[in-house]
Amino acid sequence: MNHKDIIIIGGGAAGFFAAINIAEQHPTLKVAVLERGKEGLQKVKVSGGGRCNVTHAEFIPKELAQNYPRGEKELLGPFHQFMTGDTIEWFEKRGVALKIEDDRRIFPVTNSSQTIIDCFLGEAKKYGTEIFYNHSVTAIIKTELNWQIYTAKQRFTCKKLVIATGSNPKMWQIIAKLGHTVIEPVPSLFTFNIKDKRIKDIPGVVVQNVEVKLLDSNFESQGPLLITHWGMSAPAILKLSAFAAIALAKRNYKFQIQVNFIRQPYSDCIAMLKLFKQEFAKKTVMNSVLFELPRRLWVQLVEASEIDETTRWAELTRPQTEALALQLTQAVFNVDGKSTFKEEFVTAGGIDLKEINFKTFESKLHANLYFAGEVINVDAVTGGFNFQNAWTSAFIVSKSVSE
Repeated sequence: MNHKDIIIIGGGAAGFFAAINIAEQHPTLKVAVLERGKEGLQKVKVSGGGRCNVTHAEFIPKELAQNYPRGEKELLGPFHQFMTGDTIEWFEKRGVALKIEDDRRIFPVTNSSQTIIDCFLGEAKKYGTEIFYNHSVTAIIKTELNWQIYTAKQRFTCKKLVIATGSNPKMWQIIAKLGHTVIEPVPSLFTFNIKDKRIKDIPGVVVQNVEVKLLDSNFESQGPLLITHWGMSAPAILKLSAFAAIALAKRNYKFQIQVNFIRQPYSDCIAMLKLFKQEFAKKTVMNSVLFELPRRLWVQLVEASEIDETTRWAELTRPQTEALALQLTQAVFNVDGKSTFKEEFVTAGGIDLKEINFKTFESKLHANLYFAGEVINVDAVTGGFNFQNAWTSAFIVSKSVSE
């Protein structure tokens, strides 16, 4: 039997962050990390296209919390303890310089996730934190005196247990056996598969500021939209997929969205098109790209309005004007399926938030049992927010278990 003071199950971002902070605050404590794979930090490795999107440049707790479809209310207090500025300071104190990009995502200056991995491994080694690889946990048993953790290779005991296994169905099953409620996981961050004549031949086109609504619901989002070979992506789509994750799962990922490409009401668009008819009377509609839209998209929307390439603005009929206004402000697309966003996979689901004390991230059901990261029912939109949840929860856990 291998006894430790604190055991952390999960060798990912939250697990390493907690372990390092515990060891730094209390070097005499025996801390071990159990990782099921042959190496840890794999999600860190692929995040941000291999550059590791460490966090997001949002420095107001309330504004930061609004990026979490599940967890917004619960994370507000924790963000007052540890958030973006603290994350930047933590890494820079350990020699990892960070940079803020134009879209406010924060990356290592090196543009390599290996920089973050090397930092974690170096700090763990520095404090003598033991990392047990290829140790997949098979059972957790609580006794009067301690926790017993069984892996495929050996048995461990500890006084305090931290679970930071992310979206791991097997661990959720084990946690459920301890009496915790696990919200059924569904995909949260994904792109939309759309087959539509209007976008079929224009992959790569980006519209900088659109509004997307899920029809027959109250869900909507705004931001850039990217047309891809398989449909639509970019923040406007990814945000909608996150906030509407449960609703979209219930619809089996077959639904309709309405896109407002110009962020203007239909009535205002009609009025503007009437002005254009006077201003550009002799020009063809097809060649008059308006509203700062990409030319290839404009052409497709004009064609969808049954306006041919020779039609001049002065010749535009009322039905054609109304059809174009609809395409610009209320274009409906049928979505049939989803695709994972890059190599990243985020889920909505996990341990019920009502069963966690968010001042300490300790279980309300069991003393000396703590959770950090995506193992709980918290998820975020793309842009570094999921990692910030990992850093915040892991830091608070490290303080709590050390007291």
